[in-house]
Amino acid sequence: MRHRLTSLRSALPAALALLYAGNAAANITVTDDFGNDIRLEKPARRIVSLSPHTTELLYAAGAGPYVIGVSNYSNYPPAASQVTSVGRIGAVDIEKILTLKPDLVLAWRSGNSASQLQQLRSFGLPVFESQPADYATIATSLERLGALSGTEAEGKKAAADFRARWQALSRNYRDRKPVNVFYQIWGRPLMTLNGKHMVSTVLRTCGGNNIFGDLPQLAPHVSLESVIAANPEAILTPDDARDHPLDEWRQFSKMKAVAAGNLFTVNADWLNRPGPRVLDATEEVCKILDTVRSRR
Repeated sequence: MRHRLTSLRSALPAALALLYAGNAAANITVTDDFGNDIRLEKPARRIVSLSPHTTELLYAAGAGPYVIGVSNYSNYPPAASQVTSVGRIGAVDIEKILTLKPDLVLAWRSGNSASQLQQLRSFGLPVFESQPADYATIATSLERLGALSGTEAEGKKAAADFRARWQALSRNYRDRKPVNVFYQIWGRPLMTLNGKHMVSTVLRTCGGNNIFGDLPQLAPHVSLESVIAANPEAILTPDDARDHPLDEWRQFSKMKAVAAGNLFTVNADWLNRPGPRVLDATEEVCKILDTVRSRR
């Protein structure tokens, strides 16, 4: 009996060391798009996504089975439409989120309410803030979300596939002649996006130049006169826009875009959501700008 107790005592430190090592290995730390460290003791198994693009990123990274709440308009992939809604992007239902008992929240910095995100943090919830403005960040997002959800293999594969397709598109269109573009997101008031938005990254990849890329605001108001003065060669607008039909531009027949018939709609979900399908948007926009060049 005494020999057995001695053996157990001698084995205890080694067992504790193994247990500690296992717990330490289970700890996960990644950095979000704004430099905040997100620490989890174990892979997330109850994830709430507060924007459509973060929902798409999660599913692409293999974390779809662990998504238990999404914002309105999270409709891709189709499985996301069956997940519990936590409300509008700009005003989510905090009480419903807490009821779901998430172990990770994904947020959109420029779309979600800063005060609501702070409120979620005050309840001890880890909040990953996402705002990709380039292809590289989308790729690393897939890897980071895979790490947080314990789906590293899926996240790494999705990132590798994304990078390969992005680089192929970049090589194919890098020598195209520039096209000045006005990207209209709203009509009343007239609004666009600046050069720091993912949309402008897509335009640049295709040889497009955002005529309002130098403005400091991410989504600035612009005047009709300033658009006419800039005289873009093409005008693009998302296909879900309701208050700014392209036909309204036809009255300005001396504008290059109007004279050449270069008024185009683009797939809003592909282009406005900085997720994996932005590569589909890139292909679409690049083909449009090639059409513009062919009409010169």
